[in-house]
Amino acid sequence: MLKSCSRCGRVHDFNKQCFINKQIRGYSTADKFRKTYRWHKKSEEIRKRDNYLCQVCIADIYNTDNIYNYNKLEVHHITSLEEDINRCLDNDNLITLCCYHHKLADKKIIPKFILEKLIQPNRDLLKIKAEVNNQVTPLASYDD
Repeated sequence: MLKSCSRCGRVHDFNKQCFINKQIRGYSTADKFRKTYRWHKKSEEIRKRDNYLCQVCIADIYNTDNIYNYNKLEVHHITSLEEDINRCLDNDNLITLCCYHHKLADKKIIPKFILEKLIQPNRDLLKIKAEVNNQVTPLASYDD
């Protein structure tokens, strides 16, 4: 019996397991941390702090389609877990982003200093937007 493979798009035998495009996760300290109750609790706290909205979308920077984007939200570590695991639960290291802006932040297209400014309580979104517009950003190099 044959089946259509959701990983590679080909047709395989029903008993064959396809390993194409399989992500290997769960082996690093960062991957183990992301599965903990503490992380899930902190993630929800950060989303609530950011009013369940992407902070880059609110600032209307980096190709924002919807200013009030509450779809596909993720919590991003500004300083990655691989760089400094000790900052994993620091409020000043976490920001709510949509999946599009999260990819841009991971690829360092959105600089850390912009993300740090966006989480400040007394931020000025117009100044941040002006600062970003004055920069030369390599958005044309972004590939999905």
